[in-house]
Order: sequence, then C-alpha cells, then structure tokens
Amino acid sequence: MSENPVILVTGTSEGLGYETARLLAAGTTTVIAHARTPEESRAACDRLIVSGVDERRLQPAIADFADLRQVADLATAIAERYPRIDVLVNNAGTAGAGGRIVTKDGHEQVFQVNYLAPYLLVRLLEGALAASPVSRVVNVSSSLHRGGRINWGDLAFKRRYNRGAAYAQSKLALTMLTTALTEFRPKVRQAVSVHPGILTTGMLAHYSYRGRPVAEGAEVLARLANPETKVLGGAYYDGRLPAKASAAAVDPDAVAKLWRISESLVLPGKRRS
Repeated sequence: MSENPVILVTGTSEGLGYETARLLAAGTTTVIAHARTPEESRAACDRLIVSGVDERRLQPAIADFADLRQVADLATAIAERYPRIDVLVNNAGTAGAGGRIVTKDGHEQVFQVNYLAPYLLVRLLEGALAASPVSRVVNVSSSLHRGGRINWGDLAFKRRYNRGAAYAQSKLALTMLTTALTEFRPKVRQAVSVHPGILTTGMLAHYSYRGRPVAEGAEVLARLANPETKVLGGAYYDGRLPAKASAAAVDPDAVAKLWRISESLVLPGKRRS
C-alpha cells in the first residue's frame, strides 16, 4: 500500500462528510474533498484547515450531483490529476423535498443525487481505482434500505411521489451497487455499504427526532475508508460490524437488472458489460 493514499470523499461541506474528511486528512492521506458549489468548497476547506488539517493534504473538488454533466466533469478532472484513487467514499446525498423534483437530466432528484450520480462517478473513475492495490468503494447506505423497493415501473415516482419511499429506494439502489461492484466489476477490488447510525444530520427527519453526534458516525466511516482497515468485501455494515442487508440488495437478478438500467440512464453510449 502506498504511504500516501488518495481518498475521494463526496459531500464534505458539512455533517458526516466533513467530519470524515477531517479524520482521514490526518497523517499522509490526501483527501479530495467534494462539495456542491465553489462557495461551499471554500468554506469547508477553510474550516478544515482551521481545525488543524494540513492544506497540502486537501484537494477541493466541485460538482452538483443534480447535474450529471458536472459529475462527469468532476471525474475527468480528478482522473487527470490523480491517476490512482485508493478509496472512493460515496457520502453525498439528499433527504429530498416535500414534493417531487425533476433534475435537468430528467430524473427524480433523490434517485439521481443518492444513486445515479455515485454510480456514474464509480464508472468514470474505474481506471483510477484499478490503479490502486486497495481499490475500495465505500457506499453510505442506510438501515432504511431494508424497507425500500425498486419501483421498476416508475423509478422517478411520476405517478405517486412519497419522500420516504424515494429515499429508501435510493439507499437500496446504492446498497445494490455494492453487490454489483463486488460481483460484476473486478476493477473495483473491494466495495462495502455502511449505515453509520442515526445521526444529527440533514437526514435525521427520515429516522427520528434525536440522533447521535455526527463524530460517532464519522469514526465508523473513516475506519472503513482507511486503506489499512481490512473489510469484508461486498458486506453491509451497521456501524462497525457486518450485518445482514435486505434480500433485494443481494438478489443477483435484481442487481444485474438495476446495473443495466443505470448504465442506460447515465452511460447510454457505452456497450453493455
């Protein structure tokens, strides 16, 4: 393993992503800290530096996941600067709004931000991940994935929108991505999903009125993202321990179907794999 690992963490402007980036940037790790806007990126990096992070260990990266063109540009820029990415932490996400929102790409916003954008980012960074002996993807899932289902006939919830159902579907899809990366994509050597706990973040409304400190969840996530930590490939973690994912998350036929659909939605010109 390289003495200077490179880790990309998405959604570092606040909350879980920010605290995870802060923990990972200690020592010799280079953290590519993604944020949605230049303003959010500057503010987050300034706060990280004030907290004691060496600015030489921080690389800002910007993309609004509600715009897949920006996600593609982000992947291109990162791959040009860092031909090797050791770990990708798919943390960026949205709790969703009270009503259905459609992105400029034509997708329901929660599904795009929480799943399609991470899927696209992984696919476009496959080469950089393959260059690493670790090549790990950590997907920030949720215990709510167990109550979710893939609405195959209406992924975008055109007929009846439900905020909770849209969120659960997106987290189930992200957990299924972990299975797909483990079973279908040998370029990514390790992939895990994790429910970091019920935390005091913007996602709290989906769970409870009370949550644990964000720092506790960040410790869990930073541990899984640490290249020196041994992980169980393909596993779903509930906190620090492997747990049982939903049956849908590991169903090979459903996982393969979602992979094909996702590819057709965000990589329409790519040959099926």
